[in-house]
Amino acid sequence: MNSAASRALQFTAPSDNQELANLCGPLDENLRQIETALDVEVTRRGSKVLVRGKNAPQAIGVLERFLRLATKPIQLEDVQLALVEAGQRDEKGALRVDLDARGDEAAPILRTRRTDLKGRTPNQRDYLKNILASDISFGIGPAGTGKTYLAVACAVDALERDAVKRIVLTRPAVEAGERLGFLPGDLAQKIDPYLRPLYDALYDLLGFDRTAKLFEKQAIEVAPLAYMRGRTLNHAFIILDEAQNTTPEQMKMFLTRIGFSSKAVITGDITQVDLPRGHKSGLIDAVTVLQDVRGIAFTRLTSADVVRHPLVARIVDAYEAQQSDDNHSR
Repeated sequence: MNSAASRALQFTAPSDNQELANLCGPLDENLRQIETALDVEVTRRGSKVLVRGKNAPQAIGVLERFLRLATKPIQLEDVQLALVEAGQRDEKGALRVDLDARGDEAAPILRTRRTDLKGRTPNQRDYLKNILASDISFGIGPAGTGKTYLAVACAVDALERDAVKRIVLTRPAVEAGERLGFLPGDLAQKIDPYLRPLYDALYDLLGFDRTAKLFEKQAIEVAPLAYMRGRTLNHAFIILDEAQNTTPEQMKMFLTRIGFSSKAVITGDITQVDLPRGHKSGLIDAVTVLQDVRGIAFTRLTSADVVRHPLVARIVDAYEAQQSDDNHSR
């Protein structure tokens, strides 16, 4: 066995039963999360914790960080978010853990009801900076990297600061194996499920009541991409979500809707295109066509930026590895 892989380190947890329970979580769930995220084996006997694996030193560093917070219950979500921030790679590809120096001073501050909202990874912080600095910006990456949520947060921030008069959120209504005609209700009710992630982000960032009032005042508009044709949007923050499912013609149409004092963010995952076979993705096309256009920013997010359950990043990596193998075998 590889000596690095078999490396074992011991960590002494609090002897106080309550602090020990706070640190480890119900049924040692916090320890299991550290195992999954850092690819180590964690075993506990009372207050003695043994960590095996090449990332054992990093796991011990995480435990020491949480030990200082164990005077109160440590929520599973806090563990997962801290592990996302901790699980970054240095220039040599080695895993590093630096929970006390997270680069918060470089993270933009957004005005939403989520006071803890910030970029959790270097790429996410770059994404926020690009959105704030550029009139048109693209966020490209896999599911769970915060592309849509952070874009909506920037839109809410711009509205709260009165930098724009309204927010316009749009998605292409592309059928991913399902048929719109079989969904109940009128056209608006059929389209609504496709836009649900945008509603969810608004409710989280503004609250249900304030979101409803802004919809009533038409300060927020959510619509399918097809409804954008022929419009000019001034003083607006416009987000095109799921842009990988646009055609090049739709992408050009959307980008030319932007009027004075407006900002646009385009998000998508080029590995999950639901267009009919043979149709080119407008997002993939835009990366090629607009890459060198001044004033347009591109941010590429990876599995390292996934802010969800630690397994999500591994799932993304596994599918990317399979796709890479398939491409090499052709």
